[in-house]
Amino acid sequence: MKIKNEFILRKIADSYVVVPVGKMTLDFNGVINLNETGAFLFRILQEGADREELIDRMLEEYNVSRERAAADIDRFIEKVKEADVLE
Repeated sequence: MKIKNEFILRKIADSYVVVPVGKMTLDFNGVINLNETGAFLFRILQEGADREELIDRMLEEYNVSRERAAADIDRFIEKVKEADVLE
């Protein structure tokens, strides 16, 4: 999985937002707000990663169980797919 190149992550104050750039600004209205964990996962997906890599990297970064990480990542993936942000 990989984030489309037409979306960028920006930190504004203490918040993270994903905004469209280029021609995607015509098709995508608005921004996506992310918390710190969501921004962490978004950055990894910008490089390209599968579900297992996301889980492994989350376990390295955060003190959570594998089951909790997997459940949270599944929800995150579902949301970015709904937003049509993945290639």
